[in-house]
Amino acid sequence: MKPNTVGRSGGQMSVYGGLCGLHGLLAGALIFTQDGELPVEHLCPGDRIITRDAGYATLLSLDAAQVTTELVRIRQGSLGRNRPPRDMLLPGRQRLLLRDWRARALYGRAQALVPVEQLVDGEFVTRAGRQDVRLFTLRFARPHVIYADGLELASQAEADADADA
Repeated sequence: MKPNTVGRSGGQMSVYGGLCGLHGLLAGALIFTQDGELPVEHLCPGDRIITRDAGYATLLSLDAAQVTTELVRIRQGSLGRNRPPRDMLLPGRQRLLLRDWRARALYGRAQALVPVEQLVDGEFVTRAGRQDVRLFTLRFARPHVIYADGLELASQAEADADADA
């Protein structure tokens, strides 16, 4: 059976194969933008997204795909004060930037960009099982770390998507 995909006309949203099923954000995730926090599904190419590494970055495309993927639940406040501000589901392979004691304890570095599935502890970060979800992937000219629901998450660069297609 072929997965359903959703897209907007006029080039505002495209549907990409590539890594969309491996990482991305579920609808409702709040992204920090120049215009304030916006749900990921309301973003459009040209929006200026606040990034950890480059200040503002222009969103080139927002890909959406219906996929079946392993999800991980991060409990409210389990990665720092109000981080995330509510329980959050992420694909297991979505990379998260750690900049606290976890990076040192688990990876021996001050910072580490790791798939959230590696943080599963069975209590605060748990497996939510394989689910059919609509996943949104933000694409920029180069990789960035974006803010979503207070977490620092890796995006995908347009060049990476071209290599995967």
